[in-house]
Amino acid sequence: MGTWDIGPFDNDTAADFANDLDDAAEGERERLVRGALMRAVDNHDYLEAPDAEEAVAAAALIAAQCPGGEPVSLHYGPEKPIPRMSADVRRLAAEALDRVLADKSELSDLWGAEEGGRWRGSVAHLRRLLDPASGAQGDALFEV
Repeated sequence: MGTWDIGPFDNDTAADFANDLDDAAEGERERLVRGALMRAVDNHDYLEAPDAEEAVAAAALIAAQCPGGEPVSLHYGPEKPIPRMSADVRRLAAEALDRVLADKSELSDLWGAEEGGRWRGSVAHLRRLLDPASGAQGDALFEV
């Protein structure tokens, strides 16, 4: 796993996803983001780490558009703007993060006890931005 920190674009797969977004035509970027989220949500078997990493990165792009959202990494995130996403993509992003943090998720398994709490806390923060009503439950489950 080529990972250097806990942020949504702090791994090779997410950085490559950002490059794919930059290379895509403006009208294709939403389709790429939606596709990354759908791969996670639609996976009912074992969610492999690369699909989970792309889903977290895509969800971070959506969370950045929410009230209180922060811009994604300028070093590894996409350089070109992501179009304003529809409300259904926001719900899809929240579902994708739930799936990444659920059982049968390689990425969740890879983040062990030492740094896992910090990583889970950062993903839970994105989740709260996407769906503030889930905040209390998310805080209890992913407290650092």
